[in-house]
Amino acid sequence: MNFVTRKGINKAVILLKILGDGRLIVVDNETTIRFMKVDDLSLINGFKVNIKHQYYKTSVVTYSNDGKYFATLTADHKESCLYNAMTKKRITKVDRHHGEASCVGIDPLNRYMFSCGDDGKTFAIDIKSGKLVFTLPAHVDTINDIAFSENGNWVATCSYDRKISIFSLVTMTAKTKLKAHAAAVIKMKFIKGNRLVSIDKNSSAIIWDMYTGKVIERLQGIHDDVRQLTTNKDDQFLFLGTALGYILVYDLTTYELLSPKYIKIASAITALEFNNENHQLIIGTDDGFIMSYNIYEGEEKLKDLLKNKKFEAIQKEAQFNPILAYTQIYNLVSNLWENILKKAKIALQNNDMDRALLLFNTFKNIPSKNKIIQKTIADYAEFSKFSKFAKEGKLALAYSLANTYPAYKDSKLYKALEERWKKTFMQAQKYILNPKGIDAAKEVLKPYRGISEKTKLIQELLTQGEVYKRFRTAIGQKDFAICFELIKQHNFLKEFPEYDILMNYADTLYIKSQELLAKGDNNSAIKMLRILSVFDDFKEEVKILMHDIEIRQKFFNAIENEEYNKAYDYMTQNEELQETPEGEKLQTQWYDDLAKANAYAVNGDALNVKKALSAYMNTSVKIRAIATVFAWTYMVQLEDSARNDASQLALEKGIKNYMLNFGLLEQIESYFMLFKKKYPATKLNLEHLTQGSLSMWRPSMIVESILD
Repeated sequence: MNFVTRKGINKAVILLKILGDGRLIVVDNETTIRFMKVDDLSLINGFKVNIKHQYYKTSVVTYSNDGKYFATLTADHKESCLYNAMTKKRITKVDRHHGEASCVGIDPLNRYMFSCGDDGKTFAIDIKSGKLVFTLPAHVDTINDIAFSENGNWVATCSYDRKISIFSLVTMTAKTKLKAHAAAVIKMKFIKGNRLVSIDKNSSAIIWDMYTGKVIERLQGIHDDVRQLTTNKDDQFLFLGTALGYILVYDLTTYELLSPKYIKIASAITALEFNNENHQLIIGTDDGFIMSYNIYEGEEKLKDLLKNKKFEAIQKEAQFNPILAYTQIYNLVSNLWENILKKAKIALQNNDMDRALLLFNTFKNIPSKNKIIQKTIADYAEFSKFSKFAKEGKLALAYSLANTYPAYKDSKLYKALEERWKKTFMQAQKYILNPKGIDAAKEVLKPYRGISEKTKLIQELLTQGEVYKRFRTAIGQKDFAICFELIKQHNFLKEFPEYDILMNYADTLYIKSQELLAKGDNNSAIKMLRILSVFDDFKEEVKILMHDIEIRQKFFNAIENEEYNKAYDYMTQNEELQETPEGEKLQTQWYDDLAKANAYAVNGDALNVKKALSAYMNTSVKIRAIATVFAWTYMVQLEDSARNDASQLALEKGIKNYMLNFGLLEQIESYFMLFKKKYPATKLNLEHLTQGSLSMWRPSMIVESILD
């Protein structure tokens, strides 16, 4: 692979990020921040922060999507700092970690800066005010990475404790901990389809189902220390950058390793980004270079090769760049090969070797295709025998050859044999329905004796005629539950034409139900899906569809009835509802009201926080989030009261009330340490106080002041 553009900045590149306005941010290990044009890597402007990072395997620097804020660890990793990128002034610092800070992150909606540490703790800081708002569930060891879902609903942290913790930023509740890695988890990324990819210190990569917490796939072929990862648009491909300078690429549909050495750089890869506008992978290296690569490099060449019918050269180009196999041009070549193979097989069936060789000539110089060509020619060497046996009625010999050479089963002759078998078997079935017809059934099935796959079916038919009768009756009465119970017990029923009719009926039901859903006719669709739920092949999918339909109906009914508290609940059960116009409107309203409440919380104004969030006090899924805002509000009150020299007794009462409301949070622990320094004689002990919790908090507990 050849780079499209290349730029040297002399220092290790530790962050690459394309902002919402299209600019590329490049940060080096001395925290020099450059804004570049993404197409040619030319410099627009920049500034220096002058924090030198010796260690940058983790995310020691991050930037908000809107370009207004950035966060970085200090050089000694004792603190993490949040800056306003416009004014270059520091908003706040986080020095709460016991030990070093390990990584930072800013969520996609530019609400919070997260500081993670060696103590396993993650502090969430309100970006606008710089105040601590909440903490994420703790790990028992160093946190190595933090990742966010594209919509900003989820945040994940991974640690040396080998676990991944997932937290909802919508409901402010922990979802689950993912446990399957055998070593420290070092990198993560959310990908489409409710999935998450994670990589551990032993170079083991896992694709997770985020909702179920189950492992979908373990990626194969990683033999190097993975430093960075990214995906292209729509998460079709996963790119891994390693310490030895390799880029590995995976297909995220099949999870196949497309290339272990897609790109090779002379230095460790320290940053990755993808430019979706022109399909370019952007790489940052430890020796200070930025390079962009077109992942479809060679596509134009394919067009010329196709015009000149140089199929061997096309194959070689796709071997050099495996992503070319996903282009339209390559698909045309693949379809051409399939058509030629089909025509050549027909020629071989007609004993026309010359025509077959002429057809194959186009692809004979391609090693992978030549193997198929040689095997096909060898297989069809016996086809004349197969044809002779079939025409002479020596069915056992004909079927034996077809089993030896499966390619024969695609021939018209074999299909004719199978059609003849089906008609014969149907005739035997009719005879079996008559109590005196067993001899006639045996007679018509006589030519198929000695054919192993047919003999079993014949024996079952002759000995279990009553089962078949019950099966037919159940189908006639549309009692599908009995049908499938019989099929489970008697597998031979799948060979009957009635079974094919049954499955075709299921396919028709499914197609019609999808058409009805697309038209918005949910009631009619549900009727069909209820019938389809009996069919084993559709049972799980129908269950999911029925649940989604039910939730969607309840959601739109709630919107119509202005029961927005219920609507928010349904949106947490089905995230796709957030993408509907109604869902987007509700989410926007919530974020606007939450922003207002946060602005009041900064000043400890509990009454106006209550007023801003009054519409959500009966919304169960918002209670934890509301509790988080009030915990912040009351902490501001305690801090302000201490600065204003409130009495020890008043502060102790406030601490007790805070503990009663919210329990032993990080905020009150830090505050109490400062309180004890000022009042060392206090007899207050947090562990001995009655403790509430965020999950138990209710709006009825709101007071104007936590000190009252």
